[in-house]
Amino acid sequence: MPRSVPPPAWVLTRRRATGDRIRTARQVAGLTQEQVALRIDMDRATYNRIEQGHSSPLLDSLIRIADAIGVDLADLVRTDPPAT
Repeated sequence: MPRSVPPPAWVLTRRRATGDRIRTARQVAGLTQEQVALRIDMDRATYNRIEQGHSSPLLDSLIRIADAIGVDLADLVRTDPPAT
């Protein structure tokens, strides 16, 4: 089986930014990582890797996270406007 090629740096940067938005939304909602993980039937370590930007979640997982936290999915995955 061929080794997977790591994503480019810009993808990793955006993945970390998405994790930061998830963490901020969770904290604003007053939830712990454990509470969100339980709501979406995911172990806390896996959820933590998503918030840290170390794991690339499936769209289904992102939808479940957004619902568990009570925010729109778009708010978690939006991209900042390009610098001009």
